Amino acid sequence: MSAPAVHRFGSLAAHLDDVRTALTALQAEGATIDRWAASLTELFTRGGRLLAAGGGGSAAEAQHFTAELVGRFETERGPLSAVALTAETSSITAVANDFGAEEVVARQAQAHGRPGDVLVLLTTSGRSPNLLRAAERATRRGLRVWAMTGRAPSPLADLADETLAVDSRSPTVVQELQLVAVHALCAALECRLAGVPRPAVGALAEVAR
Repeated sequence: MSAPAVHRFGSLAAHLDDVRTALTALQAEGATIDRWAASLTELFTRGGRLLAAGGGGSAAEAQHFTAELVGRFETERGPLSAVALTAETSSITAVANDFGAEEVVARQAQAHGRPGDVLVLLTTSGRSPNLLRAAERATRRGLRVWAMTGRAPSPLADLADETLAVDSRSPTVVQELQLVAVHALCAALECRLAGVPRPAVGALAEVAR
């Protein structure tokens, strides 16, 4: 008796098809990645700081991003000032207890951010209330707000100074492609810091291979 056919829904093949489709669309964001890398080069050169936050899996990606900056991605360089706000467990629980969950990221951004710093917010929906409040607070504080979201438009995309939106209906695909974008951004940044500018389209293509 032959084995039953695997239904396409939920299969690896279907998921990879979704990833490939979204990855092709992501390549169009090469100019955004390159622009962000140039901005971060200027930010870190003058002693500025990057703050990052997200919810759930996106919080883990925010922490992954800052770890690449404080440590290194692919090249030897000095550490860069980057803090994952959703990794500060004692601050998170204290702020949530005393001020409410929607203040968790906003209050930390207000505490650690300085005018001209960058706050990167990662989310699949672009609708998380705590991130929306953080974007508003950071803007009033004089920070630049960059969003990595799922499909635009979204409330966060409306509040952010710039948005990199992954064109997929699948939250899991959005998270996976956000990590590709983070790695491409780190690669482009390290090339600029080393004095070897590289177009972000090339960085995205290399990460995708």
